Amino acid sequence: MPASCLVVLRALRVFLLLALLPLGSLAAPVATGTWEHALSAFQPPKYPRGYTHFDFVNPQAPKGGTLNLGNPDRRSSFDKWNPYTVKGVSPAAMRIYVFETLGFVAMDEPRAVYGLVGEELMVAPGLDAVTWRIHPKARFSNGDPVTAADVVHSFRLISGPQASPEFTLQFAGVARAVAVDNRTVRFELKEPGLDAVFATAELPVFSAKWGAGKKFDEIVTDMPIATGPYVVDKFQMPRTLELKRRDDYWAKDLPVRKGFWNFDRVSYRLYKDTDVRREAFRSGEFDIQKEYSAGQWVRSHRGPKWESGQLVKQTFVIGTGSLPQAMQLNLRRPKFRDIRVREAILRAYDYDKYNRYGSFDAADSLFNNTEFAAQGLPSPAELALLEPFRADLPPAVFGPPFRVPRYGANPNALRDSLRRAQELLAEAGWKPGPDGWLRNAAGERLTLELLEPNQTGRLPEFARNLKKLGIEFTERLVDFALYRRRLAAFDFDTAIIVEPKFTLPNAGDLANLYGSASATKEGSGAYRGVQSKAVDDLIERIARAQTLDELRTAARALDRVIMWQQTGIPMLYSRRLNVSYRNRFGIPAKPASYMDIDTLIQIYAQPWPLMTWWDKSLAPSQQPIPAFKE
Repeated sequence: MPASCLVVLRALRVFLLLALLPLGSLAAPVATGTWEHALSAFQPPKYPRGYTHFDFVNPQAPKGGTLNLGNPDRRSSFDKWNPYTVKGVSPAAMRIYVFETLGFVAMDEPRAVYGLVGEELMVAPGLDAVTWRIHPKARFSNGDPVTAADVVHSFRLISGPQASPEFTLQFAGVARAVAVDNRTVRFELKEPGLDAVFATAELPVFSAKWGAGKKFDEIVTDMPIATGPYVVDKFQMPRTLELKRRDDYWAKDLPVRKGFWNFDRVSYRLYKDTDVRREAFRSGEFDIQKEYSAGQWVRSHRGPKWESGQLVKQTFVIGTGSLPQAMQLNLRRPKFRDIRVREAILRAYDYDKYNRYGSFDAADSLFNNTEFAAQGLPSPAELALLEPFRADLPPAVFGPPFRVPRYGANPNALRDSLRRAQELLAEAGWKPGPDGWLRNAAGERLTLELLEPNQTGRLPEFARNLKKLGIEFTERLVDFALYRRRLAAFDFDTAIIVEPKFTLPNAGDLANLYGSASATKEGSGAYRGVQSKAVDDLIERIARAQTLDELRTAARALDRVIMWQQTGIPMLYSRRLNVSYRNRFGIPAKPASYMDIDTLIQIYAQPWPLMTWWDKSLAPSQQPIPAFKE
């Protein structure tokens, strides 16, 4: 019998086994049926009941001083305090310092949460419900105790129609929250699943008195009543903000917070221009600058202040998985619906030119920097998941994994690739007109507009290559508020989007980015507009995975489908965090494995420096972490 037939037979056998195997016959991926201090997926939690602190903190860190910060991302202004609704822009500080969640996501385990506002939790044996017991010490900033009614209220608002789709999708797997008694809340899940279990731990908790009587999207400038370690003290909208640490912070002596929140005050100043912000850092206006640009990291983070030791330049290597940074093509535009057009545009992107400093890695996968990236040919188990959708998938899905085109210094490689791009465009019905620009049968030109909130001119090689193909490339620079509105309304051709980091593939995030339901919901993260039964099915299998093997198989199959659909131009990812900081910090001896530097885009990459560093003038510093070297 031919080897190809054997592969198909094996795949069919695996498919039948998966289809027939009852869900309840597999061991639960988390502890169930007992009250637990922590919850960890597929393995016991690293820190047992009775732990005293996490390894990535200094439990003796002194308290005091002021931490000065600039804007950590594209937000150059703010006009509200509520970070959970679409309209307006809230400061990055709110989700970091002011609001807390039921559980704290550990920064040195793949997927583990420890009780915070919720002291303990119990997962039902069928993974269809989670019960949380509120910590008896938990208090809001106004002094009120946290009650089950507050938690239920928080859930109703953040999963309701006025909340941002980012959060409604995150909690979409939770059917309802019920107050069992004053300190106990039970979350009933729509379907059994690990992601919905963990989603309950990520629920931010705020008082029912915050904006009482208002719709959630009308709670704008009402000062938050939350459980976090800091409160807003001084501010001048839209660009300055100062927070102060609560003297009465309820969790300051608990193991889950030992060594955290070491500055008395945190002061933010937001800058409209990136270059102005870099100069402000050099001149001492703020203390920490994460650098996103490889060129600027090489050129700008040097000089007398670095040489003298006033400023420290350091690279932290993280284990966090990274979805790709990509120029995402909006498939709602008819011109991008043909995969041949999308492939041709991809071929015009010269990754090696863009990564001339060698600071990044090619984003070849949906699950970069992890074992969940597709490897080799699809395994029999992957084929069992993919085969039912073969007719709707690109044939390449069933071959080797996707790889970003690499041209290096070989001009012939780029030339040959552009020739193939011309052939693909012609096959798709785009022919050169008298002016040299490509047009379809209706006479419409093929154009590509990049929506930009910060700067233009970053992609000269890409623009030149597209012009060679007859595609007009333009850039539209808009302020960040308009940029957000246009993204939310899917009013763009393409935009550079940095997708979330993760520890284990998260079905909620994936559904938000790639699910068919999200593609039709304005304000979601589904900028590409992917609508695919295969994608929806694989995301569902990720959500229902009972073992690490099941999760790995479904993720690798999804990786092949998403990447070979070529709905964007994968640009890069990095397992490095490049940062310069003022030489005034005490730093824990052991860094967090899963972290970010100065922002909290998602709960699996929290800002370790902001949460755990301290003013070293108040006590001797521990040994510095050695700088990363290749």
